[in-house]
Amino acid sequence: MIKAAFGLVIVGAALSGCTTPMVNGPVDVTRFHLGAPLERGSVKVEPLPGGASASIEFQTYAAAVDTQLLSVGYTAPAIGAPAQYLAVVSFTRTSRDIGPERSPVSIGLGGGVGGGGYRGGGVGVGGGISFPIGRPKTRELIATELGVQIRRRSDGTVIWEGRAQTVADVRAPAAVAANSASKLASALFRGFPGESGRTITVK
Repeated sequence: MIKAAFGLVIVGAALSGCTTPMVNGPVDVTRFHLGAPLERGSVKVEPLPGGASASIEFQTYAAAVDTQLLSVGYTAPAIGAPAQYLAVVSFTRTSRDIGPERSPVSIGLGGGVGGGGYRGGGVGVGGGISFPIGRPKTRELIATELGVQIRRRSDGTVIWEGRAQTVADVRAPAAVAANSASKLASALFRGFPGESGRTITVK
């Protein structure tokens, strides 16, 4: 007698370990200044010349920078009075695709044949293959950079400059503009004014 058995198994991602974790990277921060103690005073946040100050996205980053400036000792200018300093803000958000994700579900197909022979002898043959369901999906990452220059209004001299960069999976909360603005601004002004010319990583 010959018996045949075929198995059809659907394996979820949680069991097979096929899912790819979402990227939520740290922030790389670089600051530049002259090394002398920075005087504080009133400050106004402005876009880089040619930037779109009216865009909602710029306002999001400007507000995050303004919050951090106030936390390190700068103040808002009096109504009708010019600010002593200008904080010139720029930002970029770009997307890029990386390698495809593996399918979260796969099918395993296995078979076996066996038979009882003369005096209890037997032969068994088994094998298995698996293949993913669906087409691989490309992963998309969002790279965001925030730049800030603090300038004296009186002569336009840049007294401090910094930039912060991070990368996040497009599906991660950190990819949302409001979240990335807060994350980048907080890292940029940590330990203000920071060590000039040195790049640090803030997790």
